[in-house]
Amino acid sequence: MEFSLEQVRELVTILNKTDITELTLESGDVRLSIRKSENRSAGAVMLPAGVAVPQTAPNEVPNPSPVVHTTTIADSLPTKKLFEITSPMVGTFYRSPAPDESPFVEVGDVIKKGGTVCIIEAMKLMNEIECEASGKIVEILVDNTQPVEYGQVLMRVEVA
Repeated sequence: MEFSLEQVRELVTILNKTDITELTLESGDVRLSIRKSENRSAGAVMLPAGVAVPQTAPNEVPNPSPVVHTTTIADSLPTKKLFEITSPMVGTFYRSPAPDESPFVEVGDVIKKGGTVCIIEAMKLMNEIECEASGKIVEILVDNTQPVEYGQVLMRVEVA
């Protein structure tokens, strides 16, 4: 998910109207962090890029300016090839073949290409979803019995 400039501006405006000092949103491999400056006295505030905010009048308290950082989570992690297992259809996500059985996979499990990782129920049909790459399950992003959309990321696999 990308954050548009308009969405970031709206978040900054909302943040300025509250007592919240920091907000972090994560979606997929994008992390957006907005943090109010802690320097509330007169003087220059240094932003990460080295840009100085002009000084205010001696008795004027500056409005704390949020500092916005957008980073890609993948940039901060060691280089790993992650494969995303996405839903090929709209339906209901099931982690196991039956309610009383254990899940097909858990985080940390090593799977082979073609192995079943979940079931998507669509129109009363149970569709087994297979992994298209061999590797280790590093993330399961959907809860059991949760509705899913076409193309929604269900799991991430660290490719072997």
